[in-house]
Amino acid sequence: MLELREVSKRFSGIAAVDDVSFTARPGEVTGYLGPNGSGKSTTMKMITGLLEMSAGSIHFAGAPIHQDLIAYKQRMGYVPEEPHLYSHLSGLEYLTMVGQLRDLPARETTGRIDGLLRLFSLHGDRHVAISSYSKGMRQKVLLSAALLHNPDLLLLDEPFSGLDVATGLVLRSLIQELARRGKVILFSSHELETVERVCSHVVILHRGRIVADDSIESLRSLMVLPTLEEIFSQLAVEQDTAALSREIADLIEA
Repeated sequence: MLELREVSKRFSGIAAVDDVSFTARPGEVTGYLGPNGSGKSTTMKMITGLLEMSAGSIHFAGAPIHQDLIAYKQRMGYVPEEPHLYSHLSGLEYLTMVGQLRDLPARETTGRIDGLLRLFSLHGDRHVAISSYSKGMRQKVLLSAALLHNPDLLLLDEPFSGLDVATGLVLRSLIQELARRGKVILFSSHELETVERVCSHVVILHRGRIVADDSIESLRSLMVLPTLEEIFSQLAVEQDTAALSREIADLIEA
């Protein structure tokens, strides 16, 4: 179980994340939503240990993650929002390097890498430099790297970015399958339709604070709104989107 307890992050005294508490449980996919600038990526970076908290604590499997950060990271897989990779390496070389850095058994890892490259349709380009890969191909490499060590916790920050429709469908099914196998999955995305299809539980962030933390079905019942998009708009979007759309249309027609 992943648990955030009153977590805050301030930059120059300004709160980017303000007193955030929520739990992501094994066997379910927790969606983490919010408008741009709401603090989603900052939260993700604190959960990965890449960014220090200003206050609060983060626990995984009952222990604070900073108690043994290396051991925690060995159990965590992370797909960041931006696909920063060593572009001079090939896909195969990059994944081999990840396996070595994680000190994984060479023989088993070689077979797993080969399987991931085949299943993500990268095997034919495994010796090609990542600098020649499309954004979707780079995203597949990141996904493979995050899954390579069979993590107990999977953090996905906009994982569908750049993926083609077919791979997106595979990833959506894969996320649900990993949850069924007891993984803890935290999934941040702007794609509300995908979140609604994949996630069983959602946490909605607005201006660094949580405005909703419940199952999608409960939120629908409480707010009498049929879709996650409408719930999200009601809770986390301040402007009148219809009025704003009319103003933009009027402006370009003037």
